[in-house]
This record gives sequence, structure tokens and C-alpha cells, in this order.
Amino acid sequence: MKKQFKLEFTWKQKTYILFSTTVVYGLMLYILNSNQNLKEIIIQAIIFGVLMTLFFIFLFPWVMRKIVGESLDNIAPALLEGETLKEEIFANLFRGIEAVGGKLFFTNKRLIFKSHSLNIQKGQTDISFIEIINVEKRKTMKIVDNGMKITTKDGKEYCFIIEDRDLQIEKIKEILSK
Repeated sequence: MKKQFKLEFTWKQKTYILFSTTVVYGLMLYILNSNQNLKEIIIQAIIFGVLMTLFFIFLFPWVMRKIVGESLDNIAPALLEGETLKEEIFANLFRGIEAVGGKLFFTNKRLIFKSHSLNIQKGQTDISFIEIINVEKRKTMKIVDNGMKITTKDGKEYCFIIEDRDLQIEKIKEILSK
């Protein structure tokens, strides 16, 4: 059940990218060269914001599909004896400040996160279903509704970025209720 790698932005995210790059670039121009005409700074900032937004919306996803796509297809977790793979989804797992890219696998015994080869921090993270005490929603960078936090009995927290967050959380809660 392989999914094709895709990277798409919502209109809210596209607007945020446009607004933030325009404002940050404009402020940097003003701070670095306050002698420049304010009208020129605003025009340059708008042009830069539009170009960067086009880059992040069109060129960046295409490049990522070319670079990361093949590496994601080859990810396979190490399974235990008697363990069967149920589903796999694209995900990022925060390990410190790095959002490590890879796949999250659902098995009959646990969740397995396996990173792809382009990350600095590589490897497999296993979370046994019997160890999970809480699964909840979280926001990435306090604005994007695509985060999930899993807490285990020993107090470890695993923060993921995933697609269809609500659906995935419901799947995990359903497994835990059995």
C-alpha cells in the first residue's frame, strides 16, 4: 500500500509564506539600508515575496519529489517475528530541533517511524501500542494543524508531522481501545 510522495500547501500556508517573506525581507532591507526610499523597499519586498512564494509552491515541491521521492520508496522497517505491516504514511518525527523525514508504519504490535537516507539523524523509532498512554493533536510552529503528539508510560513524547492528522489519531485511539 505505497503512497506517492507529494508536497502541497493550503491557501492559508501559501498566504503565510507570501506575507512572511515579504515583511521579513522588507524589514531587512530597511534595517540594512535606511537611506533607501521607502517606496522602493516596499516594491522590492513585494517582488521578493512573490518570487519566493512561487519558488516554495512550485519549484521546491518538484525538486523534493525528484530528490526525496526515490529515497522514500525504499524505506522498510525491521519487523518483529509475527508482526505484520498494516499501513504506512509519510511523516516527520521531531528529534530535537530536526524534523526527520520518513514514514510512519502501523503494524499489529506497534508504530514504527523509519527515516529516509537524506536526514542527518537516521534510524528507526519503535513505539509499542501497550506503552502509549496519550495521543493528541498539536500545531507545527503553532500555526499548522498537522501535528500529533504521542506520550508513553515512561514519559517520552514523540511529536510527528503527518497528513490527515485527525484520521490517524482516530486509528491509533481505536487500536488502543482494543
